[in-house]
Amino acid sequence: MFKLEPRPQLSRFWTYGSPILALLITVVIGVALFALLGKDPVKGLGVFFWEPIKSGYALGELMVKATPLLIIALGLAVCFRSNVWNIGAEGQFVMGAIFAGGVALLADKGTGPWIVVPILMAGILGGMVWAGIVAFLRDKCNANEILVSLMLVYVATLLLGYMVYGPWKDPAGYNFPQTKTFDAVTQIPRLIKGSRVSIGLLIALVGAGALWVFLFRTRAGFAQQVGGLAPAAARYAGFSARRAVWIALLTSGGAAGLAGALEVAGPIGQLTPYVPAGYGFAAIIVAFVGRLHPVGMIFSAILMSMFYIGGELAQSRLGLPKSLTGVFQGLLLFSLLACDTLIVYRVRRKAAAKAASVAATTSSLQASTPLTAPVARTTGGQV
Repeated sequence: MFKLEPRPQLSRFWTYGSPILALLITVVIGVALFALLGKDPVKGLGVFFWEPIKSGYALGELMVKATPLLIIALGLAVCFRSNVWNIGAEGQFVMGAIFAGGVALLADKGTGPWIVVPILMAGILGGMVWAGIVAFLRDKCNANEILVSLMLVYVATLLLGYMVYGPWKDPAGYNFPQTKTFDAVTQIPRLIKGSRVSIGLLIALVGAGALWVFLFRTRAGFAQQVGGLAPAAARYAGFSARRAVWIALLTSGGAAGLAGALEVAGPIGQLTPYVPAGYGFAAIIVAFVGRLHPVGMIFSAILMSMFYIGGELAQSRLGLPKSLTGVFQGLLLFSLLACDTLIVYRVRRKAAAKAASVAATTSSLQASTPLTAPVARTTGGQV
């Protein structure tokens, strides 16, 4: 039998190298998976890792997918570093889309381009409201934020369905559950003509820089991280645990809501039941693969968007189900968790581990026992 034994010292190299190793393991398993499905592994890997980058248009689509993933992951990084487990970013993304869509529907022929700002602000507000419910219940009722945030995802999805099937349904939409297409003036400005890449990409990159400054160059960011790593030390230093929870959740919810606003006022252009695309859940993987660091999350967001595009291409070109995207995402997360576990622990046989423990205990006892000189017995005052 085997057991996991803590390593005496962690490898700094593998701490940062394990995401790369996890990706390589994912690729190897992917090759085996394509072979089992009777598909050419080279073509299979090509649709995931070559097709998304082989042309300018493909790179643009890659950035379109990476933008919401990165923005949501940046907000989640604040939560996870604060030891606040927001698993409901998908619901906050949907609520941001609903709030932003409501403002976009108010636009008419006399509306100017200025409406883009209220649309984005409404999206941020929607995400913060939904995350604020989680923060309130955690703060006042000590409710588990994992369960509350996750359950609110389904509430947000049902609310979206109610709006597009009911009050906001397009009367000229041939009975399809969708709102009318938003006016052109509400469209998020594009960065490149002929491409769908919007200013959302710039917002995401600026957000990555702002997060780096907040986490590593401000007292507030330091307080958030100390509260997550050592709550007792944070209380001793005078940092407020309640404030940390609210900051973490509102920041994360606002980021997810902003991503939802950019999505519906950008590539989608209307509200439909298919707004929830799984970005909120995939961003959790993005955050951890990127080591909760802004620079790392930029690269992991690009990688995850390659999985999204590859899954769509695998469906159309190889006849594979689109769910293959989720398979690759799950493989990457599982491989990363396995690698991280082996960084902290090593596998030992139980017998060997017990012998090593006994030897270490004996050595410790010998080192701690003082050496004593023999005492001579005396009889009648003579030695």
